[in-house]
Amino acid sequence: MNDKRPVNLDLTQFDFPLPALTSIVHRITGVALFVGVAFMMYALELSLSGEEGFKLIGEYLDSFLAKLICWGIVSALLYHLVAGCKHLLMDIGIGETLEGGELGAKATIAISSVLIVLAGVWIW
Repeated sequence: MNDKRPVNLDLTQFDFPLPALTSIVHRITGVALFVGVAFMMYALELSLSGEEGFKLIGEYLDSFLAKLICWGIVSALLYHLVAGCKHLLMDIGIGETLEGGELGAKATIAISSVLIVLAGVWIW
């Protein structure tokens, strides 16, 4: 029996490289989009149910919380889109090296940050 095996793995002990972190965030935004679609589908169903539902969803969307949720969903979508484009570039052989992965991760963060701020200005 190997007594040197870790019993409980503490993920805070590891120093993940930037490409790994951007990949993890890409997966998290995918899950967030999956959950966010439920809210958006409910809002769409309510708005199409009739005039009362349309007015009600309009009132909901004027609230701070609804704008925050919409910005969160749009932010997840934008980051997921930019990271997905980076992965597509890697699939065709661009940025597969260690340096290319680091540069791609930095570009993903920079481009998605700019787009997320612009989306926040547009939503608010």
